[in-house]
Amino acid sequence: MTKPHAAARAEAIEPFRVMAILARARALEAEGRDIIHMEVGEPDFATPAPVVEAGIAALRAGRTHYTPALGLPALRAGIAAWYGERHGVDVDAARVAVTPGASGALLLALAALFDAGDEVLLADPGYPCNRHFARLLDARAVAVPVGPESGYQLSAALVERHWGPRTRGVLVANPGNPTGTLLDDAELAAIHAVVRARGGWLLVDEIYHSLVYDRVPQSAAALGDDVLVINSFSKYFLMTGWRLGWLLAPPALLPVIDRLAQNVYLAAPTVAQHAALVALAPDTRPLLEACKAELRARRDWLLPALEALGFRIDARPAGAFYCYADVSRFGGDGESLAEKLLLEAGVAITPGSDFGVHGAGRHVRFAYTTALPRIREAVARLARVLD
Repeated sequence: MTKPHAAARAEAIEPFRVMAILARARALEAEGRDIIHMEVGEPDFATPAPVVEAGIAALRAGRTHYTPALGLPALRAGIAAWYGERHGVDVDAARVAVTPGASGALLLALAALFDAGDEVLLADPGYPCNRHFARLLDARAVAVPVGPESGYQLSAALVERHWGPRTRGVLVANPGNPTGTLLDDAELAAIHAVVRARGGWLLVDEIYHSLVYDRVPQSAAALGDDVLVINSFSKYFLMTGWRLGWLLAPPALLPVIDRLAQNVYLAAPTVAQHAALVALAPDTRPLLEACKAELRARRDWLLPALEALGFRIDARPAGAFYCYADVSRFGGDGESLAEKLLLEAGVAITPGSDFGVHGAGRHVRFAYTTALPRIREAVARLARVLD
């Protein structure tokens, strides 16, 4: 009898190692250990109270039925207005698709644009699920090695060099994960020019875009309506568990994206959409900005503290909430060091091997998603173990 087996594309999807680390950390906590969590990319702040109350009110009002596949019209309009307010870019609400998280937006975008065998260029290191989604659709993610010389980001020159006969698009994250580095506006525009000249698509992941600490960068939406922009209510808006994101797409693609959404998930969570209307409201902004200021304070304390311990930070994170640290001084094996620090220091971090191949083995990622006193305690524990 032939034994059934999973599809090859499913078998090819690698595990997200940080989730295994989180599970081990939770198991140690169940044994009574005190673990400081610096592994998972999730803000530790609760969703702002007005947003929570809006969700509760939606439940009580019976707003629990499907919305249109592309989202509540009021929310699509609110997201479009966000670009005008934040970036001075006039965006048509008809270009906005509300999705179950940024992951839903990325899945729709890749499914709409790429056929089997088509190639999309990505930075290595980078967020692992991006390449996994491409594989799931039988497209091919081409990992382009990047380092501190380009701020761990793709550049127009790298895109030109790696563009091949099957390349159909480029995906950049701005800021990026695991590095928190940011493309400058001119370089992003240059990448767009290269992609447009070759008849390809540019996709820009901006889920950390509102968590840039030293300036307000321009959104890729300003480059033109042929750019696909992915964003989320998870990070800046502190709504990770609400599972809500959006995709800003070229007008010609919206009918395709609408059909895909109808078939893949019907609609994004209704209650989350009603809550997101309040998340976008001006009165909520001070609460969000206060949390952002706290994240910046954590970054500014943690970077020099890690460097004093012997970690090398080759590119200063401009945004997000990550430090991508070279561990060459400690033997150069990020996986072994992460294991050691979890077991001996009770500090959970993520090995760089989660994020690619290029130089990944000698890196780890610290997420400053826990309170500053706990971060200080984590550094003290690391000092004791690494001394």
